[in-house]
Amino acid sequence: MTAVSPLPDYLVDRYRDWKSTRYEARKDEIIRLADEGQEPKAMVISCCDSRVHVTSIFGAETGEFFIHRNIANQVPPFVQDDAHHGTSAAIEFAVTVLKVEHLIVLGHSQCGGVQHCHDICSGDITPSPDSFVSKWVDIIQPAYERIKDIEDDQNRITALEHMGVVVALENLQGFPFIGAAIASGQLTLHGLWHNIRDGGLMALNPDTGDFETVS
Repeated sequence: MTAVSPLPDYLVDRYRDWKSTRYEARKDEIIRLADEGQEPKAMVISCCDSRVHVTSIFGAETGEFFIHRNIANQVPPFVQDDAHHGTSAAIEFAVTVLKVEHLIVLGHSQCGGVQHCHDICSGDITPSPDSFVSKWVDIIQPAYERIKDIEDDQNRITALEHMGVVVALENLQGFPFIGAAIASGQLTLHGLWHNIRDGGLMALNPDTGDFETVS
C-alpha cells in the first residue's frame, strides 16, 4: 500500500473540530443510530459535484438521508447481468431494506457531466472509448433528443439538466421493486433541480412536466 499517504493536516484539524463540537452536541443521538441502525425517510440521488451540498440544502442531520452520488445524478436502466451496478445496488438497498418513503433525484446547474453529454451529442467533442465518464453519460442521451432544438446554448444546457432528472426518474420506474413500492404506497418519487449560484430549488410538477420554483 505504498501509494497511500497520511491525511492532510487541514483535514485532521477539521475532524478534531467536528469531534469536539458537532459530534459532542449530538452524541446521544449518534450513539443511538450506531446501536439501533439507520431509518432514513428519504434517499437522495445527487451529483458528485462538490458544490452540491445535499444535507446543507435541507438542513439534514446525521441519519436523515440515505445519499448516493454519481456523475450527473443518473440512474441507469434496470439490467440484471454479471457486471457491477453500484447505483442500482444503492437504490435496491434503500427501497427494499431501509424502506425509504421518498426517493429524490437532485439535479443542479453548471453540471459538468450534463455538459459533457451535451458536447458529445452535439458533436463538439469525440468521446474516448476508454473514458468511464463518457460511457456513463450515455444514459442522458435520450434527454438530449428532447431538447436539442432549443436555439440558445445556455437554455438548452439548462433544459438538459432538467430532462436528465426526468430520464433518471423514468429509469427508476423500470426497476420492479420500485414499481411495487410505489403501488403499495410505500414510496414516492421526486425530481428536483438546484441552482448553485442563487441557492434556488425547483421541483418537477408531475401534472405539467415543468420544473417550478420551490418558495
